[in-house]
Amino acid sequence: MLLSLLRSSSSCCLRRAPAAAGLALRRALSSSASSSSSSSASSGVKTIGVVGAGQMGTGIGLVSAVHAGLDVVLVDSSEAQRQVSSKFQAKWLAKEQDKGRLDADQAAAIAEKMTMAGDLSALSEADFVVEAVPENLDLKRTIFQTLAEVVPKHAVLASNTSSISITKLQHPSVVGDAGDRVIGMHFMNPVPVMKLVEVIEGLKTSPETLDITLDLAARMNKVTSKSQDVPGFIANRILMPYINEAVIALETGVASREDIDTTMKLGTGVPMGPLVLADFIGLDTCLAIMR
Repeated sequence: MLLSLLRSSSSCCLRRAPAAAGLALRRALSSSASSSSSSSASSGVKTIGVVGAGQMGTGIGLVSAVHAGLDVVLVDSSEAQRQVSSKFQAKWLAKEQDKGRLDADQAAAIAEKMTMAGDLSALSEADFVVEAVPENLDLKRTIFQTLAEVVPKHAVLASNTSSISITKLQHPSVVGDAGDRVIGMHFMNPVPVMKLVEVIEGLKTSPETLDITLDLAARMNKVTSKSQDVPGFIANRILMPYINEAVIALETGVASREDIDTTMKLGTGVPMGPLVLADFIGLDTCLAIMR
């Protein structure tokens, strides 16, 4: 079982072959941040809040500013994490300039759109919020309870969860009467590179909330897939049993770690084997999703 490999953790989620990822990023950065139509479903979204300034949250903030042209308020209670995020943003923008994907003025304009904050009260004017904190239901409930009180009544509340039920986050004890504005928006890691966003409707998610979310993802230069609110949604419902079988194959001595990964990588054309992928996602995260 995954417990037998629980020695290290990393960041979540999936990754694409480097060549394809580079092409996707180049094509994405060539799109205009102001390309959305004034009549689009998400045209009213001008400011986005992102809760959690880790790798995922910072990436979501960057694609929101770069492609959708949004003002971004990135909230994290840890000052140290906010500093890490700010350094990552500066490094990423500098790298894009070095590669000729952004000029100095564009990089400066994007940096100006990114604001850091230490408290959820900073999201009082956000039109859309994406929560991107660790996969802990109690933590997410606490955040959504506060968000429901802080954000404007029109704001959409999205969770970047990869496995937790959206319907649980819609319960009146969590968000009061805002359940229809709660939705799942599962980005893939690294966010600036990976094209996919899984969109998950809870039982109370309104058609308007769904339309706004799908349109906003398109403005971020993402491709969306829609999933029912079931354990693991689409990606992890398929991926996690695959990884778990690879762990069992290693545990029972079917083959070595190297042979398992080599067989799946070269035999099926995936960019990395299941055990390397599990380490990339984080074995603790894999275990939590399987449970």
